[in-house]
Amino acid sequence: MVGPPLLSMEGIGKSFPNGTVALRAARLTVHPGSVHGLVGANGAGKSTMIKVIAGAHEPTSGVVRWKGEEVVWRAPGAARKAGVATIMQHVPLAPTLSVLENVFLGARGPWRLPRARRAEFARLLERVGYAIDPDAEVSGLAIGERQMVAILQALATGAELVVMDEPTASLAEGERQVVFDVVRRLSAQGTAFLYVSHFLDEVLSLTDRITVLRDGTVVEEGETAGYDEDRLVQAIVGRDLLAVERKAAAPLADDARVLLSVRGLSSPAGVREVSFEARAGEVIGIAGLLGSGRSELLHAVYGADPRARGEVLVEGRPLRRTPRAAVAAGMALVPEDRGAQGLVGTFPIWKNISLPHLPALSSGRALPREPAETERAVRAIADLGIVCPGPGALPGELSGGNAQKVVFGKWLYGGARVFLLDEPTAGVDVGAKADILELVRAFAAGGGAVLVASSEFEEILAVATRVLVVREGRIVAERAAHETSEEELLMLANGFGEGGARDAA
Repeated sequence: MVGPPLLSMEGIGKSFPNGTVALRAARLTVHPGSVHGLVGANGAGKSTMIKVIAGAHEPTSGVVRWKGEEVVWRAPGAARKAGVATIMQHVPLAPTLSVLENVFLGARGPWRLPRARRAEFARLLERVGYAIDPDAEVSGLAIGERQMVAILQALATGAELVVMDEPTASLAEGERQVVFDVVRRLSAQGTAFLYVSHFLDEVLSLTDRITVLRDGTVVEEGETAGYDEDRLVQAIVGRDLLAVERKAAAPLADDARVLLSVRGLSSPAGVREVSFEARAGEVIGIAGLLGSGRSELLHAVYGADPRARGEVLVEGRPLRRTPRAAVAAGMALVPEDRGAQGLVGTFPIWKNISLPHLPALSSGRALPREPAETERAVRAIADLGIVCPGPGALPGELSGGNAQKVVFGKWLYGGARVFLLDEPTAGVDVGAKADILELVRAFAAGGGAVLVASSEFEEILAVATRVLVVREGRIVAERAAHETSEEELLMLANGFGEGGARDAA
C-alpha cells in the first residue's frame, strides 16, 4: 500500500485477571481505502483484537498508532471520536426508533434539525448507493437492512475505519452481495474496512490484505492475491493439535437400531430440507461456521422452534414438536449458551441437576424430595469430576468447564437416549474439553446417539463417527470421520469443493 497507515498496532498483548492470555505480541496495519481481512479459528484472538481497536479493552502491552500518532483509547467513545466505528454481528440498533433516528443517534451538529438531518441522510444514501425509507421503524426491517442502517450510522459519525465483525453471518445471499457492493464502493472513496469473517470465500474475494491470527499471535499476513483457499486454511488451522486423543470410532453393529430420524426439516430460522438418521452408538458431528444454521438445526430437531416443519422420529415414533415431548421421548439438548439456557443461576447444583426429571424425584410425582435430588447431584459430581465446594454451590461459582459438566449431569440419569450438543466445549479449558469429549464417547458407547454441532472441527473429528457439513441451513456434504480432515471440513463449510460424488444432494 502507498502512503502512511491509518491504523498500526505493534507488539499488542492482552492478559486478563483470570490468567487468560488472549493476544501475544500481535500486530496489524490498515491503510486508508483498504479492505483488510482478519481471520482465525474460534479463540484465536480476533474478538480481543477488535475490542482493543474499538477502545473496549486497553492492551496490556504494545503500541497503537492512529494516523501516525500513538494513542490510548480507554473507552469506545474515544475510538469513535477519533474515527473508528465497529459494527458487531448482532447489530445494536434501537428497534423502536426509525431508520433516520438510528442513523443519527447521539450525533451532534446541524443535522439535528429535521430538514438538515434528512438532507444529510440523502447524501449518505448517495454515498453507499442504497435506498431505504428513513421513516421505517427498525424493528420491521430485515437483518440485511439493519446491517445497512449500521453502516450508515458509522458513516454519520465520520468514521474513517469501519470494523465489521461477521457482517454476513445471518444474511441471505442477496443481502450479502449488497453489503459487498457497499464495502467496495466506500473503500474506493477512501473509507478503510477491517473485515472479520469465518467465511473465507468472502475474505478472498473482498479484501486487499489478510492477517491470520492463531492462539493470539499473528502467524501470517500478506496481500490477498497471494492466497488461495488451501493456503488460507492451512494458515488458520496450523499444526497445533488439541490435547484430545483422536480415537477411531468403533464400527457400528449391523443391527444398530435407528434412534433418531429427521425427514425434510425446514424452518424460517435457517434450516432447509434437512434429512438424516442417527443410530445407537453413533456420534454425528454437525460441522458448520458461524451463521451456517447448525444451532438452528438442533433447536428444530428438539422442538424448540415452533416454526419448524418436517418430521422427527425417536425410535420410529413421531415426535410432537415441543421440548417437553422431546424430553419425554428421551432426547436431551445441551445448548450453546449454558448460562442463559442450560442453567438456572440462582439454583444450586443439586436443583439444576434434578430439574428436568423432578417428578421422578418427588413423592407422588408432586412433592420434591430434597435428599433424592441431593443424592443425584453427589453422584453426578463424582461421576463427572465436577470441581466444586459441594452440591449446594451456585453455577456462577464454577469454572466454565465445570458448569458445562453440570449441564451434562442434568440429563445423564434420566434415561435420555439422544443427546443434542451445541458447542459443548465453548469457553472451557483444554483439560475440561478432554473430559467433556470423553463423556460424549461414553454416552455413545452405552448405546445412545449423539449430535455434536461445533465450529471446532478438530474436536468433532476427535469423537465423531461421521460428519455432516452444514452451510446456509443445508447439509452440503457427509464424510466418515476417519476419512476426512479438519482442512477438508473447513473448505466444505466455506463452500469450496462441494459437488463431489461423496457430497450430499
